[in-house]
This record gives sequence, structure tokens and C-alpha cells, in this order.
Amino acid sequence: MSTENILQLFGFLLPAVVTGVVAFYFFKMHTKNEEGRRRYLLHKNTTKDTLPIRLQAYERMALFLERIAINNLVVRVHPVGQDKSNYENLLIKQIENEFDHNLSQQIYMTDQCWNIIKAAKNATIQAIRSAAMSESDTADKLREDILNQSMEKSSPSVTALAFVKKEISELW
Repeated sequence: MSTENILQLFGFLLPAVVTGVVAFYFFKMHTKNEEGRRRYLLHKNTTKDTLPIRLQAYERMALFLERIAINNLVVRVHPVGQDKSNYENLLIKQIENEFDHNLSQQIYMTDQCWNIIKAAKNATIQAIRSAAMSESDTADKLREDILNQSMEKSSPSVTALAFVKKEISELW
């Protein structure tokens, strides 16, 4: 084989190699774009289906936080008798029951939001226990003490509810 034949062969191969590389590059780009488009459509469909469920979960947790707000809770749950510790336990049981009823909502919200809601629940229980350590001797007096204590500082539910609202606004 002469040098001329090798150059001629190289002359025929070079356009074929260049065409192959360009075709490979365009095919790879097209595949990547199609994958991105499919991923976008899947995300769009998933969001369309899950957004109402997520909003419903946030609504339920907002309702939970409103129901366990100390002033709402004490007004809604009346003492059964005059025993202070029974009333304290009744209030805490109401909070725990509300929380247990809404446990499944955590899968639709961020961990940070769920942790803030749990912290609000625990802080509310702690506030009730703290008021129960006062010198009140009846359930009605405890109720008064809890309401007075809630007037002095903001309810943990208010802070948690503000965070829930902020997180919902980020969904749009």
C-alpha cells in the first residue's frame, strides 16, 4: 500500500468519523433532553396529584395547632370535677389524642415543620404541667392559672402555625 492509498483511505474515513461523532453527540443530547422532559412531566403529574393532599395535611396540622393553643384548649375542655390533677391529665390527654389522630400527616410535610409541630405540642404540655405545679388546689383555679400564664407569653402553637403558613407559601 502506498502512501497515496493510505491518504486516500484516511480522506474517506475522516468524514465518516466526523459524521459519526456528530451523530453520537446529537443522539446523546436528544436522549438527555427526552429524559429531562419525561422527568419534568412525571414531576408535574405527581405534583398535581400530591399538592391537594399536602395542602390538606397542612390544613389538618393548622387545625391541630389551633385546637391545642392553650387558651382554646382550656375554653373547650371543661373540668369534670374539682381535682386539679385529673383536669391536668384530661388536658394532656386531649392534646395527645389530637396529635395521635394526625400522626400520618407527617409524611406530607418537611421534617423541620413536623419537628416544630411536635415541639409546640410538647411545649404546650409543659406549660400545662408548669401551671399545675402552682399552689392552686382545684381544677377551676388551675384553669385560671393556665389562662393567666398563657396571657403572659405567646402560645407555642402561634409560633408553629406561623412556620406552617410560611412553608405553605413556599409550595406556590
